Amino acid sequence: MTIESNSDPNIVPGAGPQSGPAATEIIRHGEIVSHDLTLQGSNYTFLVKIELDGIKSLAIYKPRDGEAPLWDFPTGTLYKREYCAYLLSEILGWNIIPFTIIRDGPYGIGSVQQFVEHDPKQNYYTLEQGCADQLRVIACFDLVANSTDRKADHLLMGSEGKIWSIDHGLTFHEEMKVRTVIWDFSSEPIPTHLLQSLTNLREQLNSAADSQPTLVQELVSVLSPEEVNGLKRRMDWILEEGIFPGLPGRNRRQRH
Repeated sequence: MTIESNSDPNIVPGAGPQSGPAATEIIRHGEIVSHDLTLQGSNYTFLVKIELDGIKSLAIYKPRDGEAPLWDFPTGTLYKREYCAYLLSEILGWNIIPFTIIRDGPYGIGSVQQFVEHDPKQNYYTLEQGCADQLRVIACFDLVANSTDRKADHLLMGSEGKIWSIDHGLTFHEEMKVRTVIWDFSSEPIPTHLLQSLTNLREQLNSAADSQPTLVQELVSVLSPEEVNGLKRRMDWILEEGIFPGLPGRNRRQRH
């Protein structure tokens, strides 16, 4: 999604090191004062301005009632999957998805995600040297979340070289069906610190519900029981294999 940066001094910067808690409070509690329909994707997606105490923040609003029906995902659940992807990123401590909540908007309940100030000329195919470690995290995340729609422009280059991951409506299906452009690391070992994060979450999912961390309880409550079981199976597989899977016939791009 190509959107020019806004120079309004009353708008809090998008997701990044300078956004801080102020932007999240605006998105959580503010009033949506404008909404502009974007022209990309099959579902209704709006760039919104949210105002609280005279300060505005930009966000992406995806209403449930604007979702196109799909044969393999339950109707009216994509906005919940956007939220669950954010929860998973936070639980794992990977910080790859902008702040996301579920709230009401001009067209009803939906996901609202903090807008990322980014370079619209950059996408997965244009990323140069120095991105490998960040891409490994996102590639591992896609395996865990079962991302079925990882396109090149779903990676945004933010400030100071930070790569953000967006568009997670098609995630957490109970059946494994990852579709992604990121095949850089086929057959490489998954970094130890990522596996440790997954190990911690897997143990939390096995613990009693009332002893789970709050965000884990929230994730489990939003997903269906079948989807939670699918998440557990994927994590078990990743932890057992410990490597990034390959795609036969796909050329691997070298990054450092």
